[in-house]
Amino acid sequence: MALHLSSSDWRQLLDWAETAGDHECCGILRGTGDRVAAVELTQNVATDPASYFEIDPAALISTAKDVRSGGIPVLGFFHSHPNGMAAPSLTDVAQAEPDQHIWLIIANRAITAWQPVVVGAQVTGFTPVTLLVEG
Repeated sequence: MALHLSSSDWRQLLDWAETAGDHECCGILRGTGDRVAAVELTQNVATDPASYFEIDPAALISTAKDVRSGGIPVLGFFHSHPNGMAAPSLTDVAQAEPDQHIWLIIANRAITAWQPVVVGAQVTGFTPVTLLVEG
């Protein structure tokens, strides 16, 4: 599988991560199939945003309502790793839901794409997804 992301969304994600500095930025990816149609920055409400991310529950509820009303589906989520690790952490594995949503990780001015590996009803890791930046 390959995931398609516009060059403008790619630049926006890098800018958000840079602006967040030592804190993790996070948000929602919307789209269908293998194409990201929109990236939406949300507030990181984690108690320690320098080490963790938690998407604002109000943003998740608002997005779910929009999707039910015919809005663009949720394709996945993104967050930055200010520590420079471009791969999912053990915390990412522990927090991931077994729903096959795509995860983008922003680190060192690069973006990597991942999909959860689900065994039974548990995420056991992530597998890399090819990210194609277009336009």
